[in-house]
Amino acid sequence: MLPVVALVGRPNVGKSTLFNALTRTRDAIVADEPGVTRDRQYGYGKVGPVPYVVIDTGGIVEQPAGIEAPMRTQTDRAVDEADHLVFIVDARSGVTPQDEFIARRLRRAGKRVVLAANKAEGLDTDIATADFHALGFGEPVPVSAAHGQGARELMDVVLADAVAAGGAPGSGDAAAGEGVRGAIRIAVIGRPNVGKSTLVNRLLGEERVIASDLPGTTRDSIFVPFRRDERDFLLIDTAGVRRRAKIEDAVERASVAKTLQAIAEAHVVVVVLDAHDTVGEQDASVLGLALEEGRALLIAVNKWDHIPMEQREEIRGRIALKLDFAPFVPVHYISARHGTGVGELVQAAIRAYEGAMREMRTPELTRTLERAMAQHQPPLVRGRRIKLRYAHQGGRNPPRIVIHGNQTKHVPDAYRRYLANVFRETFDLHASPVAIEFRTDANPYDRSASRPVRRGGKK
Repeated sequence: MLPVVALVGRPNVGKSTLFNALTRTRDAIVADEPGVTRDRQYGYGKVGPVPYVVIDTGGIVEQPAGIEAPMRTQTDRAVDEADHLVFIVDARSGVTPQDEFIARRLRRAGKRVVLAANKAEGLDTDIATADFHALGFGEPVPVSAAHGQGARELMDVVLADAVAAGGAPGSGDAAAGEGVRGAIRIAVIGRPNVGKSTLVNRLLGEERVIASDLPGTTRDSIFVPFRRDERDFLLIDTAGVRRRAKIEDAVERASVAKTLQAIAEAHVVVVVLDAHDTVGEQDASVLGLALEEGRALLIAVNKWDHIPMEQREEIRGRIALKLDFAPFVPVHYISARHGTGVGELVQAAIRAYEGAMREMRTPELTRTLERAMAQHQPPLVRGRRIKLRYAHQGGRNPPRIVIHGNQTKHVPDAYRRYLANVFRETFDLHASPVAIEFRTDANPYDRSASRPVRRGGKK
């Protein structure tokens, strides 16, 4: 599974700036009113030797008041769930009493801590970091989060043990053991009390004892193999359902970080919703993360058997409205407790996996592109028609189609979505986001591209 890295420190030392640099995003922590819980930000780390999940936390103060109290609670949870801790200090301010307080807290966590001295641009690093040795976490790593300096060097130090262990963790079937190679990896995710654990047990079989014997599991998540409909599956479970007596406690402790891990490991993501609840911001955020990772996605609306017939159409309409940003995602209405619709959900997962992993030949892709253009031509750009010549496959999971032509940088998003829908329907890329990549071919008749430039002299 992906390692989890938590960024901690006192307020205004640059934690969020470093988070944005590590994830290459512009995400920010939102805390509009006291008592909110959205004071942690999670993302996929994109700077460093191996993939990882990074957590941005609120500033730690010794005597929290007001909104600082729930922020402190959430930061403590991030520290507890993280595999690696990055303690960020201000290189320009030196060691403060708050830094010393945080250092004592992190030492009690019993985890390896790497010290990052931020805002070190333009400073003599030896002098700027000298005082921080007193915190007892070894050699500080100088960084400038605002300028993107030192981020790679920092993560090289933080993730050194992951590299020494054999490269990127969470690399798929190898992490799950020899016995499950080729299995369809399904992540079942969702908020507490939506019936996720009931669906998991329904998939595994109610009488079966869930074990944790596979190599490559972590203390919070487990790979659970099972067989259904003559196919092998690997359930990526973040709810800790190995022993029924601990299901509720484990579900309550399941974190967003573990959800991100499950998404990264899966071929197919099943998001479980409660038919009695509205689709919330957290649900939409999880769906967006799965789409960003390019995973095939299914939605299971659970507890449908308890919904009166006269209310069902209204609920379907509300769900469609909330999820209009992903109209290709199939919605299944199920009862995990009674098994209604679960068989169809499994068949949809198989179809989604096969679509995500499908190989598409270049001639077939190009013919599909030609038919799509014949039905709906690309737009004009300055009086000239965009010309798309041929297409070939660029990857799987998600399906990636590379289209070559002229003026491709001017293809509008609406036409990109149109082509994605055509390819999805033609090749049955069920439930998958289709990535369309455009490439502009060099014009063989444009001699200026190869003509040497003369400087000076006579023409």
